[in-house]
Amino acid sequence: MTQPFRQGYRFDSAIWSGVSLQLLADRIEVSTKDQLHALSSAVHPGGFSYANRIINWKVPLTYQCDDPVRDLVRQCAVWGSDPAHTIGLITAAKLTHAAVTELEGDKFKLLCCTTVGTRNAARAGLPRSTFSAYTPGTINTILLVDGQMSESAMVNAIITATEAKTAALQQLGIVEKATGNCATGTTTDAIVIGVSQAASWNAVHAYAGTATTIGCAIGEAVYETVLEATRTQQEE
Repeated sequence: MTQPFRQGYRFDSAIWSGVSLQLLADRIEVSTKDQLHALSSAVHPGGFSYANRIINWKVPLTYQCDDPVRDLVRQCAVWGSDPAHTIGLITAAKLTHAAVTELEGDKFKLLCCTTVGTRNAARAGLPRSTFSAYTPGTINTILLVDGQMSESAMVNAIITATEAKTAALQQLGIVEKATGNCATGTTTDAIVIGVSQAASWNAVHAYAGTATTIGCAIGEAVYETVLEATRTQQEE
């Protein structure tokens, strides 16, 4: 595990050829050589899609988010990214403190990148003031899998990743300021899982719960990156 952007501006995967992460002026760009089958809760496009670029866009706390989809599509033009094959996330967290880990396992390779800002930490299940507008702050998690997964396993992976994120926050004692209860996340978290679906693996992962090899690895990767990015978020 590493925080590559505290010292540099580029991270190239050691296990997956053609996968790179770059820290640019206002974003982290994750690029892959081939299109990925993706599932995300991203602002753009969200749901299932195909993409070869994932962008985590840093905006100021004063960002006016009347139409974040429009803003991301416009930014894609500025960045030279095809919006049809780009997944866009929004955050106000420190991009320099993104945590990255990668590993190889049972018929898969995995890369996880997480950025963390816990200013708006919250505990799901409790009543609170709610808003229709999007407010950046955010724990954004990007999971890349070189392997084959069913769509239901991709959904399962997001459940596992969310559980791991919550466990990491509880391990660190992050609380909801209004109540003092342990936080389960922030009010604006987002996640992307992109899968190569390369037929050369010849093995489709049908599940991704914590009892599976791929699910356990996803949980460990998310847990470790959330721990590191959260612990260091106040450091220079």
